Amino acid sequence: MRDFAAIDFETANEHRESVCSVGVVVVREGVVVERFYSLIRPTPDYYCYWNTRVHGLTGADTEGAELFPDVWRRVVPLIEGLPLVAHNSVFDEGCMKAVFRVYGMDYPDYAFYCTCRASRRVFGRSLPNHQLQTVAARCGYDLTQHHHALADAEACARIAMEIL
Repeated sequence: MRDFAAIDFETANEHRESVCSVGVVVVREGVVVERFYSLIRPTPDYYCYWNTRVHGLTGADTEGAELFPDVWRRVVPLIEGLPLVAHNSVFDEGCMKAVFRVYGMDYPDYAFYCTCRASRRVFGRSLPNHQLQTVAARCGYDLTQHHHALADAEACARIAMEIL
């Protein structure tokens, strides 16, 4: 796969629609050509202790941020016509579908590929696990800001370039 967009969402709480940040890395002809990151005011707008513990974001970080539809308007031209790739795509695709539903947006049935599933096929038991940071390291990418949406999207893109 030489043309795709890697995407990662972080959520504020236990609700999939509570997207609070998005990272997108666009790859064309096997080269990263665009990076996009934005904070998003989540819906519902509250932060769960465990989510904040994972990604470090709080209500103060997203208090003045745009809502999802406004951020998504800037993402659409970047990903238009491209398949989407995520590590554990079930989560990220689920977040997209949930937040689209909350805002009454038409979901365009994006083609999603999963680097976690691909890692299990390609690396099998040669890795201790197939978590993003483990697979990224195996593919030669140092994921130093794990759970920052852009850093995770970048790691996913590097994995996809290596094994998809």
